[in-house]
Amino acid sequence: MKTAMQMRDFLFSTMCIIIGLIVISPVIYCVSASFMSSGDLSSYPPKFIPSRLFLKNYEIVFTSTPLLRFIWNSFLIAIIGTVGRLITSSLAAYAFSFLEFKGKKIWFLVILGTMMIPGDMLFITNYITVANMKLINTYSGVIIVMMASATYMFILRQHFLSISKEYRDAAFIDGCGDFRFFTSLLVPMSKSILSSIFIASFIGLWNAYLWPLIVTNSENMRTVQVGITMLQSSESIIYGPIMAGVTVILIPSVLVFIIFQKQLVQGITLGGLKG
Repeated sequence: MKTAMQMRDFLFSTMCIIIGLIVISPVIYCVSASFMSSGDLSSYPPKFIPSRLFLKNYEIVFTSTPLLRFIWNSFLIAIIGTVGRLITSSLAAYAFSFLEFKGKKIWFLVILGTMMIPGDMLFITNYITVANMKLINTYSGVIIVMMASATYMFILRQHFLSISKEYRDAAFIDGCGDFRFFTSLLVPMSKSILSSIFIASFIGLWNAYLWPLIVTNSENMRTVQVGITMLQSSESIIYGPIMAGVTVILIPSVLVFIIFQKQLVQGITLGGLKG
């Protein structure tokens, strides 16, 4: 019986490793291709390992485009937008979980209803609003539409509902108010789910393309996803530098995942235990 269970665990682990390698294989090839010369990239049959390290691709990326400026723009937008989402989503979720007010269920249904509207449908109205506020080609114009998320409000509200209201009652008996209970007890108790949302939001905003493209019109305001397209021309596409640029802009997302990996695993484990 024990041998059968060990064999089953071994087969399951092997299958997970194979699936993981298949999923991550495009990223691995991207990193490998970033060190290939044009000859390696156009060879047949295709090469998956460069014949020699060709660092010229990275030199082209940093000399032909202000990539560091693009990275700074994307990082600033992603970090401010993510923090803004965490603040607005957690406060709204707290109100819908612990407070009682008129029209509470209706307002929550309205928020859920906004999740059914495709984001692309809002580009025109958002652009007109941002233009009327004279925020075109500014950080504020890019970030302002990213400061709230109905999806994260819903996720946090469901998490807060799983926390007993007796904690709040006990805190109030000890003299805590709503704000102190929220910051001193509820937020630390929700660190895992907040970390998961931080990762998802940061990566989503880091990879944002269409809205930053629409609302910015100068090179200094471009984000990495928009700026990386400057490496290709109408006449040809130089794959080596593009792969090098993509590899560089993958680094912040990987670092964020590594930093919050422990909290992410805890959040998944906690969700499994509650389920």
